[in-house]
Amino acid sequence: MKKLFIAGHRGMVGGALVREAKKLGGYQVITATRDQLDLCDQSAVFDFLAKEKPDIVIIAAAKVGGIYANSTYPADFIYENLTIAANLVEGSRRADVPRVLFLGSSCIYPKLAPQPMPEDCLLTSDLEITNEAYAIAKIAGLKLCQHYRAQHGLMYHSAMPTNLYGPGDNYHPENSHVIPALIRRFHEAKERGDSSVTIWGTGTPRREFLHVDDLAAACFHLLSLDSPPDWVNVGVGDDVTIFELANLIAKTVGFTGEILTDLSKPDGTPRKLMDISRIKTTGWSPQISFEVGLTAAYQDFLSTITTGAARL
Repeated sequence: MKKLFIAGHRGMVGGALVREAKKLGGYQVITATRDQLDLCDQSAVFDFLAKEKPDIVIIAAAKVGGIYANSTYPADFIYENLTIAANLVEGSRRADVPRVLFLGSSCIYPKLAPQPMPEDCLLTSDLEITNEAYAIAKIAGLKLCQHYRAQHGLMYHSAMPTNLYGPGDNYHPENSHVIPALIRRFHEAKERGDSSVTIWGTGTPRREFLHVDDLAAACFHLLSLDSPPDWVNVGVGDDVTIFELANLIAKTVGFTGEILTDLSKPDGTPRKLMDISRIKTTGWSPQISFEVGLTAAYQDFLSTITTGAARL
């Protein structure tokens, strides 16, 4: 049985990884809450890894948020994410951890990257300014793994997921990503009987969305490979406009009013579609359709609201 430390197990991605590990079997899952282990405390991280001696570390811990949060707190985003990556990668090396999987984000690629975005377009032009701080930290984590693998011969590699959604998402009205934010907004509008809902920007940017359980399956698939690429994109290979997304969520929630746009708000990157040909050549492809995933996400929102467990 392999000893697996999932950093960030309380987040949406970490929770999906824990579920997938239990489903697959063969893993002794190690977790630590923030109170038990501050991932920004270098000595604490080094001591924890030296004591636990995991066979695998998955770095799913991160400070995350949408356009508003990234634009408002860029110093927090770059510092915390840089520190988490550096502490866990170097700590793993010192503890002789043979395998590390670092999770990044599609925002590492240039704002005007070719569409769909291949892995080799990394660092070819400027990043989207609204999430530059977060992106730079994630690029650094990817490069840490790449160079530790090259210099130290360690199987440290990365996966770059597209926009994620699913069980355990954050529904905060300002700091959440677009799907949970819209699920909450349309749900509350329906409950109040509002005649309209306003979305940020023009509604024209295109976005790709992957169910978090598909990402978890992709991660364990990559861990099963003897020699995976240094980093791979993980997505669905298809996208929708934000306005189309809003209509899909309104339909899922049962909101029948008008959808308006607020042109004073930023759009962000015009398009972020992943080229997933590299990971597909290794034998993985997404399994959860968008309609099925959105319905399940809304049901999860309703159940967590009922139980008081929703991250609001």
